[in-house]
Amino acid sequence: MKLPVREFDAVVIGAGGAGMRAALQISQSGQTCALLSKVFPTRSHTVSAQGGITVALGNTHEDNWEWHMYDTVKGSTTLVTRMPSNICVRPDRKRF
Repeated sequence: MKLPVREFDAVVIGAGGAGMRAALQISQSGQTCALLSKVFPTRSHTVSAQGGITVALGNTHEDNWEWHMYDTVKGSTTLVTRMPSNICVRPDRKRF
């Protein structure tokens, strides 16, 4: 079986709010664009986000980055896996 070959001026990975907006802008500029997503658009992270930005500050005895990681994975209905969540919420990692 031969797979079809398609060519685009741009490829946007992720069909959340930012990805869809980028694809729309590219298309409106007259360029061809492919929008790729591993999930149906209504299951994107933008749609499943519970709002706001949260962080485990560790300034109270009941605050813990591991709980924050668990809540992130659970709240995303497993769209976010443990590995990237661990990297993002762990306090001893330099990310910037």
